[in-house]
Amino acid sequence: INLSIKNGERVGFIGETGSGKSTLLDIIMGLLSPTSGELIVDQQPINNQNCRAWQVHISHVPQNIYLSDGSIEENIAFGISKDEIDHQQVEKAAQQAQISDLIEGWSDGYQTFVGERGVRLSGGQRQRIAIARAFYKRADVLIFDEATSSLDNKTEQAIMKAIEGLERSMTILIIAHRLTTLKGCDKIIRLNKNNTLDILTYKEVMELSNKG
Repeated sequence: INLSIKNGERVGFIGETGSGKSTLLDIIMGLLSPTSGELIVDQQPINNQNCRAWQVHISHVPQNIYLSDGSIEENIAFGISKDEIDHQQVEKAAQQAQISDLIEGWSDGYQTFVGERGVRLSGGQRQRIAIARAFYKRADVLIFDEATSSLDNKTEQAIMKAIEGLERSMTILIIAHRLTTLKGCDKIIRLNKNNTLDILTYKEVMELSNKG
């Protein structure tokens, strides 16, 4: 695969199960090394020496969410020590992830404990906490791997609107469960099982989908 992504682009990824969407994003994130070829960022090949420095710039929202047995606030500002958490940034991230009204309706608000692995939260709530975590980090590259798949259409649309409103200095890569999620993308990469790819517009994707 030969693929170039510009800084600030919104790029969607589609393809049948097994076409390699998640694998490709794992390579982009430096979690997997390509068996041949190179991952190049800003003219620099990513290798074992600089991979960690590249990963610092990435915020990833996977399908399977990990939540620690801490408060909502600690889970949104994940990896930040308690005394360094920016409470205003937590609230802003929660608003963008369409979960602030729910949190603020709880008696303990952002100090509500989620229970082990988020057992007290529904799947959609856990997913929105993870999306808020990505917004809180304010990374240069946001990667959503079917991250809105367990949300209802209305909530998903609101989150996608928040994503579209993010600064254009952020690069956003999205694997989508529903094609409508990709409406705001600059281009959509369709991965095929024969190791080829097509670069399409949202309009072209919808036309192909309607044809069937």
